[in-house]
Amino acid sequence: MLKLAVCLLAAGIALSADAPGVTHWTASSMKAWRAHLAPKLDAQHVATERVGSFGKYFFLAAMRNGTGQAELHETDADIFVVQSGEGTLVTGGTIVDPKTTQPHEVRGSGITGGQEMKIAAGDVVTIPPKTPHLVKLAPGKEIVYMAVKIVD
Repeated sequence: MLKLAVCLLAAGIALSADAPGVTHWTASSMKAWRAHLAPKLDAQHVATERVGSFGKYFFLAAMRNGTGQAELHETDADIFVVQSGEGTLVTGGTIVDPKTTQPHEVRGSGITGGQEMKIAAGDVVTIPPKTPHLVKLAPGKEIVYMAVKIVD
């Protein structure tokens, strides 16, 4: 039974190509992301998995169960499509204790002077390159979303 559940979950996360160049994630496959990602949450309260790559853009399934690190992508834009849960997205301002963690990627412990917006299931948010951003969650809350990463 466990093997069947794992196979079904993998099938739900896998991409299904309807036609060359077309990818379709069903609502039920996206809802399965939470169960798949929850065991992978790290010390920064985030788990991600790349679910598709298409040249200059790729897709991540993402889950957070706590406030994460501030981040800034020097060359990539983000689009968040919130599947479930809720949080506060902080954008702009200045990253506190910034550190380059890999080429063109900066992380930090927080953001000062940013703007806050509530985000919840069904919301879509775009974040341009070079924009500090941080997802804050209240204790006991979580959020699951698709992140579309557009590489410049």
